[in-house]
Amino acid sequence: MSLSVSFEQNPPRVVAGEQRSIPTRAATFDTTLPSLHEQARAVRDKMFGRRVFVRGVVEVSSHCRENCRYCAMRRDNQELKRYRLAAEELAELIIHHRPVAITDIEIQAGEDPIVVSEVVLPLVRELRRRTDLGITLCLGTLSPREYDRLRDAGGDYYVMKVETGNSEHYDFIAAPGTMAERVAAICYLARKGWQVSSGLIVGLPGQTPAQVEQTLNLLTLLPLAGCSVSPFVAGEQTPFAVAPNGNIEQTLNCVAWMRLRAPHWIIPAVSAMALVSKDGYAHAFNAGANLATINLTPHAVRADYPIYKRDRLIMNEERVLSAIEEAGCNPSRVGIVDHLRNAAEWFS
Repeated sequence: MSLSVSFEQNPPRVVAGEQRSIPTRAATFDTTLPSLHEQARAVRDKMFGRRVFVRGVVEVSSHCRENCRYCAMRRDNQELKRYRLAAEELAELIIHHRPVAITDIEIQAGEDPIVVSEVVLPLVRELRRRTDLGITLCLGTLSPREYDRLRDAGGDYYVMKVETGNSEHYDFIAAPGTMAERVAAICYLARKGWQVSSGLIVGLPGQTPAQVEQTLNLLTLLPLAGCSVSPFVAGEQTPFAVAPNGNIEQTLNCVAWMRLRAPHWIIPAVSAMALVSKDGYAHAFNAGANLATINLTPHAVRADYPIYKRDRLIMNEERVLSAIEEAGCNPSRVGIVDHLRNAAEWFS
């Protein structure tokens, strides 16, 4: 599907001399050389302490105009029951019923311009008027006007994942638009004052270790405040349904690599880690992650937002706080947006 806008800025090129190899196996402990995860954890602790940001997420629409081969919300999935939630219902939930540990809220949807104008914009305005929450949006590739309206309404942080940094592989998995357009959108958002996070999926069908390395090196060249890495989870009702899941050790090694390469990044533990490995979510904090997300989506529609599969593992308040405690960390009292604002003032 063609995007609604073509950005002029070209994606940055990865310089060969800047590359750093990505371990594909877990680093082993050596008394004279700390493991990769230990090094990353030490860097995280130096930059942030043992504080983990806690964000809530509401998944406001499962409508999507894209047709990604790895996602069950793809537009060709005729078996999926689609929904859009109401702004008033969401405002009531977030303002009056969010867990006390949450300092930021993420509003997430399939790529659905209708929900942006009819639900997300009024919701962002209401949250900005009535709360001091940091507001993160994950709504896909939109037009510059839509980005600007969301920013003016009070949006702070935008999640725009590339998933893979190899353009041929990007086309193979049918990710939104082209990789160049996706990267240019990230650059546009950053120029307009957004804090931007991106990310990749490890273990995608057709992906090589060299492509993982290429993707990570590309991400370090982008104007990002944060980045995620998720193991591939074979989604039901997708063309990749029978593919094997991604490897948790390689995923966690990528978390550690990102922390060492970009110490200031906000790096989340993601629910897919818990799907492919019982302890994967908690282990992400021990590899340098510093963000957890509590799912606040109403129970009635959770199964209809199958990023991976309908039988979802929901990271609720209890699971998230237990994982943070298991890793020897504590929920941060300072939100993501406030932290980034304070850091910018400190360095200015």
